[in-house]
Amino acid sequence: MSLKNVLALAGAAVLAAALLAGCRPAAVEPVVFHADGQPESLSQWHLFELSSARLSPNARVMPYDLNSPLFTDYAHKLRTVWMPEGTVAHYDGSEAFDFPVGTIISKTFYYPRLDGEPRDSQAVLRSQGHEGELAGGRLDLDKVRLVETRLLVRREAGWVALPYVWNAEQTDARLMRAGDLVPLTLVDAGDAREEAAYQVPDQNQCAGCHVSNLQTKQFHPIGLKARHLNREFAYLDDHGTELTANQLTHWQKLGMLDGLPDMAAVPRVANWQDASETVDARARAYLDINCAHCHSAVGPGNTSGLWLASDINEPLRLGRCKLPIAAGHGTGNRRFDIVPGKPDESILTYRMVSNDPGVMMPELGRSVTHAEGVALIRDWIASQHGECGQGSESG
Repeated sequence: MSLKNVLALAGAAVLAAALLAGCRPAAVEPVVFHADGQPESLSQWHLFELSSARLSPNARVMPYDLNSPLFTDYAHKLRTVWMPEGTVAHYDGSEAFDFPVGTIISKTFYYPRLDGEPRDSQAVLRSQGHEGELAGGRLDLDKVRLVETRLLVRREAGWVALPYVWNAEQTDARLMRAGDLVPLTLVDAGDAREEAAYQVPDQNQCAGCHVSNLQTKQFHPIGLKARHLNREFAYLDDHGTELTANQLTHWQKLGMLDGLPDMAAVPRVANWQDASETVDARARAYLDINCAHCHSAVGPGNTSGLWLASDINEPLRLGRCKLPIAAGHGTGNRRFDIVPGKPDESILTYRMVSNDPGVMMPELGRSVTHAEGVALIRDWIASQHGECGQGSESG
């Protein structure tokens, strides 16, 4: 090929890249995948564009959300996934999708700010709304306080977890291999205050949840499953125009996902906050995302006999009239995991309410009680009918 033709092709590639970039600044560096090592700062990955007023996913960093998110001391979360160009994730109907080597999954934890509080204030808004969120997975930094960003990185040897904690200036996040404790004051709309000891997990604690199969002992993402991702998301197109689309079909259209069946065959769990859904659907979705990665036939909680994935239909496995196996003082002197119609006599609600480290469930990821989640599970148990008789047994 002549030099003239090579230059022409190079010029066309530059033009195509510019068109794909849309209105993004030309100076933004592309994402960097670190195949080994543990970069000390989040900025070394170039996952985000950061200005004084806005945090935005970089080019080809795909924001996403879940139908029902995991509870973490009322933290809000910005989730993203990036894969090397030309690679694809493979669909699975029940387990986490199979992502290629080079994938970077991020989850940024943040809280809405309180009016009049300084940027580094420990007082934040306790909310389950969408304060500070902008279309396209962007965050308004005048309205939110960033706390941490966790990365799951798919390397040749498997997934690794890297927790980064944001500095007071909100300009970068530093790797905290041993985790961290961030004291916060959660303030609700009525100005009621609650102290929270927000825990950034160390790398071993990350494995405690993400190694959800004791048989394979492999580290996997938790939320990136079809039933959690089957929902709409507000994207931005290359011209900055808002575009709402189903996440799975959008990923397929962009060449990020293969093997997606007809959408009628794709499972979906409810949004636990959606009052138009049944109490049963909402409660099962809540238990699925918060509990099922441990409480399954192969998970760390398998010896409890309590399995809480949304596809489990056996009443005993779901805790109905099930005697605990090894809960110790975690029973609160209650006899069954779930007593139909009687949440105050059920072990499940007792452990969800407790903040005692030796009693509370989940064991990690919270220092305060999720009042709204507890209320939902109480309503779910109260709606059940029947009695636990002598035939009740441990599962």
